[in-house]
Amino acid sequence: MKCPFCGDQESKVVDSRHSEDGQSIRRRRECLNCQRRFTTYEVVESLPIIVVKRDGTRQAFDRNKILNAMVRAFDKRKVDVKDLDRIATEIEQTIQNTLEREVSTDTIGQMVMERIKTLDEVAYIRFASVYRRFVDVRSFVHEIEQFLEEK
Repeated sequence: MKCPFCGDQESKVVDSRHSEDGQSIRRRRECLNCQRRFTTYEVVESLPIIVVKRDGTRQAFDRNKILNAMVRAFDKRKVDVKDLDRIATEIEQTIQNTLEREVSTDTIGQMVMERIKTLDEVAYIRFASVYRRFVDVRSFVHEIEQFLEEK
């Protein structure tokens, strides 16, 4: 690690602590040349994920879009926002762990549906109606029938 004071490359770690959120490590270092101390942070590098939309366009992954879609599905339903945040985090981590740099909106939508099905049946159907683009009442009824068969 390059010393910010003298530019020397040699330093030693004096103290290490995990950050409050557990996502990084704070390290106090001491330069072996000038003996001055400085702080560095170590974080896991995450590669950007590209979302491929239905029309073929691509955009950067945004977990807030998943969270907002779930909030709309759970409108006026009893749900702990922590559960929705946990689901969004699970989905993001699952996508990161696949090591694929591109993921389709269909894949993300399916992941959301699998997770919210256990939380609230009405929210599940609401989300499915948008995700699956129901065009008429028959497609809506078909989704409900499939849901009931799986129970």
